[in-house]
Amino acid sequence: MTDRSFLFVLGSSRSGGNTEILARQAAEQLPAGTRQHWVDLAASDLPDFQDGRHEAEGWTPGESEAMLRRATLEATDIVIASPLYWYALSAHTKRYLDYWSGWLTSPGSDFEQRMAGRTLWGVTAMADHDEARAEGLVTSLHHTAAYMRMHFGGVLLGNGSRPGQVRDDERATIRAKAFFAQDAPLARFP
Repeated sequence: MTDRSFLFVLGSSRSGGNTEILARQAAEQLPAGTRQHWVDLAASDLPDFQDGRHEAEGWTPGESEAMLRRATLEATDIVIASPLYWYALSAHTKRYLDYWSGWLTSPGSDFEQRMAGRTLWGVTAMADHDEARAEGLVTSLHHTAAYMRMHFGGVLLGNGSRPGQVRDDERATIRAKAFFAQDAPLARFP
């Protein structure tokens, strides 16, 4: 049994899509006993983030928000599995990360301190074969990790538009097999 705990945050609007397939291929390579928690943001009733950081009352977290915050804090590794939509993270994924802003400043919060030292990963499937098109998504995750003083594990890139098409991307399949390995070269941009 390993002491690592992975939270896979699925940000696609379609369940079982190419990004999820690629994330599951990578997760299959984790050592036996590694804890995995999978959250499908599209199936969550998480409302749009309402920034109450500077209001006296703040806000009361709903059930979905509280569950996501708890799952995030319990993980040593957070894997953002978001398709590349218009050269960026999906709206579901962006909404989840927007909540981090609130968690950073909620009264008595230790969110920033607790996230420091953990690892943020990304997995994305995209229709374009030019991987440079994913730079916006990669940069967003990289900067998020840096701001939170987290390690950045990189982004696993795959190609696929039609359902299941990522399975035909041999390069992504090879990358998935080594993606979470400690010393493996990661598919990421500098």
